[in-house]
Amino acid sequence: NENANIIFLPWNDVEALRATFQKEGHLISSVIVEGIQGIGGIHEASVEFLRSIRSLCDTYNAAYVADAVQCGYGRTGQFYAHDYAEVKADIYTMAKGMGNGFPIGAIAIAPHFHAKYGLLGTTFGGNHLACAAALSVLEVMESEQLMNHALHLGQYLKDQLATFPNIMEIRGRGLMLGIELPQELKQVRQDLLWKHKIFTGVAHPNVIRLLPALNLSREHADRFLDALYEVLHT
Repeated sequence: NENANIIFLPWNDVEALRATFQKEGHLISSVIVEGIQGIGGIHEASVEFLRSIRSLCDTYNAAYVADAVQCGYGRTGQFYAHDYAEVKADIYTMAKGMGNGFPIGAIAIAPHFHAKYGLLGTTFGGNHLACAAALSVLEVMESEQLMNHALHLGQYLKDQLATFPNIMEIRGRGLMLGIELPQELKQVRQDLLWKHKIFTGVAHPNVIRLLPALNLSREHADRFLDALYEVLHT
């Protein structure tokens, strides 16, 4: 069984999490979780769920690994999506937004993990050009206050979308939003692309996944809203 060393648990099920630790606690090395699921459909981990992971990892000496590749790096209006639960993970995985399109990935590791010389070997690790690109992205994020921008523009999008017809649910934070539509409207994404030249992500055929650039303008946000409103009415 290729998954013999992995236990998959129900999303946001605190009781299943506790029961698993009580049964397998001495064998659990780590818990890996997205603060907000990306491909899974833009589902937020509850505050109780993330805090329970932190508490149980402390109790059983396991590592809390926060997958922040898609939901991190300022996208939700906070640097890591997990921050809304006011807990700190032991390891954060990062990529995507780090280089604004330039290929780069990284992890942030809590200081209680002591790195040792020769512990990690890598061919391209510490690439100077990639690191320069990542530093430039951080400087722009700070100078243009892009996290705050993502937070407020995301709320604007949610407020406007709440007035639209045929939307079942709007999920997410900042500029990481999921728009769930009825199954019979699963063609909306294709209509946005081919009729309006607007490209969005998708999670399942009927969930539109919005992850625009953090410097998305209000003008471009309104262009998307106008197009979506038109598609939903046709």
